[in-house]
Amino acid sequence: MADVQTNTIQTEIPVGLLTQAQKLVEAGWFRSLDEVLLDALRRFLESHRVELMEEFIRQDVEWGLHGDE
Repeated sequence: MADVQTNTIQTEIPVGLLTQAQKLVEAGWFRSLDEVLLDALRRFLESHRVELMEEFIRQDVEWGLHGDE
């Protein structure tokens, strides 16, 4: 992925989830833990895209009706 801007985040992950993710890397399904987490986040966002867009539309409508109260 050339010329992709990235940010580093720090978070806490339950031990059980981390262990499962590490097993995927060890089994060769992913090259790194970073790749597992990026794929999981990408899949989550793709599967919730409709809900996200609906929420953004609701917020825009609310702002349009009431402004920055």
